[in-house]
Amino acid sequence: MLKALRWFMVLAGLLLGSGQGERTWAQAPAAAPAPEVELVPGPASIAITEYYTLAFRLRGAPLGSYTPFPELEGFKKSGKTSTTTTRIVQGRSSTELTITQRYIAYGEGEQSIKPFQMTVNGVTVRSSGGTVKVGPAPMSSPAPTTSPANPQEPLQAVGDLDQLFGKPKPALYQDVPDHAYLAVEADRKAVYVGEGVQVGLYFYLQPSDQALLAFYDFSEQLPRLLRQLNQSTAWEVPAAELSATPDSVRRSGQLYLRYRLAEKIYYPLTTQPLRFPPLALTMTKFKMLKKPEPGVDGRLAAYKTYTSAGVGVAVKPLPPHPLREQVPVGSFQAQEAISRTSFRVGQSFTYSFGVEGRGNLAAVMAPLPTPYPGLDVYGPEVKESAVPGGGRRMFRYRLVARRPGVLPLDSVFQLIVFNPSTARYDTLRPGVQPRVQGAPPAPLKPLRPEDDPFYGPALAAADATLQPFDVYGQVRHYASWVLGALFLLALGGWATSKSKHTEQ
Repeated sequence: MLKALRWFMVLAGLLLGSGQGERTWAQAPAAAPAPEVELVPGPASIAITEYYTLAFRLRGAPLGSYTPFPELEGFKKSGKTSTTTTRIVQGRSSTELTITQRYIAYGEGEQSIKPFQMTVNGVTVRSSGGTVKVGPAPMSSPAPTTSPANPQEPLQAVGDLDQLFGKPKPALYQDVPDHAYLAVEADRKAVYVGEGVQVGLYFYLQPSDQALLAFYDFSEQLPRLLRQLNQSTAWEVPAAELSATPDSVRRSGQLYLRYRLAEKIYYPLTTQPLRFPPLALTMTKFKMLKKPEPGVDGRLAAYKTYTSAGVGVAVKPLPPHPLREQVPVGSFQAQEAISRTSFRVGQSFTYSFGVEGRGNLAAVMAPLPTPYPGLDVYGPEVKESAVPGGGRRMFRYRLVARRPGVLPLDSVFQLIVFNPSTARYDTLRPGVQPRVQGAPPAPLKPLRPEDDPFYGPALAAADATLQPFDVYGQVRHYASWVLGALFLLALGGWATSKSKHTEQ
């Protein structure tokens, strides 16, 4: 009997253990750890020829989305870089991604970095801002690889390998022709005042030239090139965010790789033509070994300078118009939105009116509402969604109608623009006409002072005695007599004191 009871307890334990195992397998998997995001602040001081950088570091998750880096006053964005670091600790691997935004300073001095925030993979990180000191360019110091006086001469590297094996012999290398060139290009030859023209600085090379060429000291050459592209008579905005990856284009039937070094949109402010001077870019060009040998570097570094041709853009004046100095220039279309199209008298509603298209959005000012009987207009609030070369700019108003009927908004709002495609002035007007229902409110009974609970009793108890109009004249008359008496009294006192002094 005891033996049978022991087997029964063992069997019950096995059944209970299997049930617990099933419950263990039914448990939900552990939640993935939340991603870690931190901001990497930029340096406290840089040289005018160096980049200022802001970055964020992401750990524990792949990059999904992030908000743009902030626009810094006194700096211009100049591309981004990314760095991925993988660490393996005790058999576990972790990945760390760093996205860095580079900025170019417009000039020397101390610049203030305002507080900002970014959202990375849904995680919001904030920076309290700070200051950065932009100093002059540092003095050049000797480097292992120095530039020769003549750019056509080969570079001479100094190091232990040269002492062991001797310096490379230029006679063993040959100069292979390349098909690269530097170009400044404008998408239009002539524009109107206020019309945008996109100008870019590009470096073209064929795929076979990639083994022959490399950028040389680009971080110092680029600011100098950008300064030469500036125009004092035009409004400048970046055309698009530049990328380090070249584009594939075809020129004269040949495939080229195009590096976008700089792209800007210029909106001329005067009729003075835009002139872009020839620009020069120095590249490292390698000479190739005539007879390749195993274990010997088949390239010898040298310099080559590429020069672009100058470019000019003619600027045409706008046709005569009373508002020629104020109208925005661009291919704009009217855009509008309204909270509803039917409401009652005295009920407020919102109405948005603006433009969308290609042009300088900064020149689009809010339309001044034309007074309309029975309509109160408040605002506007400005909302802008910009893209390179244009975008949308809306003005949000709050309206209150005091009379019933159809509300002709086209008589209240209008915006005059100049269309460079048709060379005509266009008047953009609203298209919606909301209907106002209900009866007009009864005219308010004018309030009398005696009906006021405070001023009524005060006015009743006030003295109603009339005062003469010349009360101020009488006051001046009496004041003159008093001043005269005081003067005589003072004169008598002075004479008495003088006579006593004489007797003594």
